[in-house]
Amino acid sequence: MNYFVTGGAGFIGSNLVDRLLAAGHHVTAYDNFSTGQRPFLADALANPRFALVEGDLLDAPALKRAVAGHDLVFHLAANADVRFGTEHPDRDLQQNTIATFNVLEAMRVNGVKRIGFSSTGSVYGEAEVFPTPEAAPFPVQTSLYAASKVAGEALISAYAHGFGFQAFIFRFVSILGERYTHGHVFDFYAKLRANPHAIQVLGDGKQRKSYLYVQDCIDAIFTVVEKATGPVNVVNLGADEYCQVDDSLGWICARLGLSPKVNHTGGTRGWIGDSPFIFLDTAKLKSLGWRQKLSIRDAVIRTLDYLRANPWVLESRAAA
Repeated sequence: MNYFVTGGAGFIGSNLVDRLLAAGHHVTAYDNFSTGQRPFLADALANPRFALVEGDLLDAPALKRAVAGHDLVFHLAANADVRFGTEHPDRDLQQNTIATFNVLEAMRVNGVKRIGFSSTGSVYGEAEVFPTPEAAPFPVQTSLYAASKVAGEALISAYAHGFGFQAFIFRFVSILGERYTHGHVFDFYAKLRANPHAIQVLGDGKQRKSYLYVQDCIDAIFTVVEKATGPVNVVNLGADEYCQVDDSLGWICARLGLSPKVNHTGGTRGWIGDSPFIFLDTAKLKSLGWRQKLSIRDAVIRTLDYLRANPWVLESRAAA
């Protein structure tokens, strides 16, 4: 099989690239390196079945040329800085929604009919049912990021029905693990490196969040692509548990041997659009045979250990 991975030099994308290559497939990674990291592709670049195309999804002609000849597109590239969406309102539209349209058009003109899309559990907004199933109604959107992903899902569904595509839409919780480059573990560790004696936590620290280890996430992606049969397959990818933000901070501090003074900014949300409780129902995913292997606590610790062993990741983000 020939796979095309947008955002292939990113956190999830590069891990997916390595797994696809390990399974014997041919893989093309497409990335503009705005947040992707070349070192993440070091092993892939040594593989004769791998190709790297440095390009932007907003460059439609280049994208159309690159997509030609592939069997399935994993569209993972996106602006993932959810917290700062209101500071640059057009970024989610351009990098998430318009980019997704460009991917679909590149597929259509090249006769590529299968797409796996990284959506988000944030599309449920502040859900009223927990764990939240795929059939839950969409509420009023509170996040520009989530709104852009809802639009992407709608475009993909319309292309599936209009042009005979098969779509796999993955509604992720936050993903943790090796090559992690943004999110709460990154932020907490960076703050504690700068000042091990005190740390500021956005909100009241009681926000309840579910997280998933990156290799469990990729196992789930493979399971859905291999076993789901419908034209549009919407599947939650999440854990069977959740934790409070302060729980995660406690695990991190214990691993580092620190006891900082914790200062909460207050309120039930860390930022505009932050949902205070995210916990997805994974019954559909489990019905296909998938099972979570790593607990949230262990995923947090693995992520922290990776960042400690690779300080260049923090330094490269700081430089950007």
